[in-house]
Amino acid sequence: MSQIENETEEKQQVARLVSEIETALEALPLTNAAGLRSVRRQFSKLIAGASAELVVEIADRLVESRRFEHWFLAYELILNHKPALNSLGPRQVLRLGRGLDSWGAVDTFACYVAGPAWRQKQLSDDLINLWARSKDRWQRRAAVVSTVPLNNKARGGSGDTKRTIAVCQSVASDKDDMVVKALSWALRELSKRDPDAVREFLARHEKVLAPRVLREVRNKLSTGRKSGTSSLES
Repeated sequence: MSQIENETEEKQQVARLVSEIETALEALPLTNAAGLRSVRRQFSKLIAGASAELVVEIADRLVESRRFEHWFLAYELILNHKPALNSLGPRQVLRLGRGLDSWGAVDTFACYVAGPAWRQKQLSDDLINLWARSKDRWQRRAAVVSTVPLNNKARGGSGDTKRTIAVCQSVASDKDDMVVKALSWALRELSKRDPDAVREFLARHEKVLAPRVLREVRNKLSTGRKSGTSSLES
């Protein structure tokens, strides 16, 4: 079979799988996390032996719709296909993150794609820090939430104080609510690994940090809990 024939066949396979995913999503009685994950598990089994390129292309096609449930499926399919996740570089990650405009979509992107790829050093610190300084609130949130997979054990993190603090410093004085909540989350996750570094960060930036960050992170340090709920984590 020629290269052109192979490429044509792969495109047809991608189109077929994307169509089947969309049909499965439409059939869900409730579009909640449990329902979405049931669909994702179904298709993860189907593509378990597929190439990284095919899985990334499926995710790329799903992202085009700019619907949360499609973003969720796209990012979870990659997270649960090790070759696909390991294949990601800056170009692919930027494509997969195009058009993000809600906290839910940003957090799934950061926790399932950008953060793990960064942890595995497939993305540079410079790129994440560039997001942290962006004028776009969603890029800033993505940068901060991308630190969570560095530190959260359940997400594969083993702790990375240096990279986490560098990003947090960039947004320490940010007053955008979406970024403030992300900063609180990031520092609370790091506090499980390096509480002394978090205490030092709070002391150094106390005058500019949002009251919510100070309150929630200090509460986490002293009691292990925080008030309220935020994002995918708490």
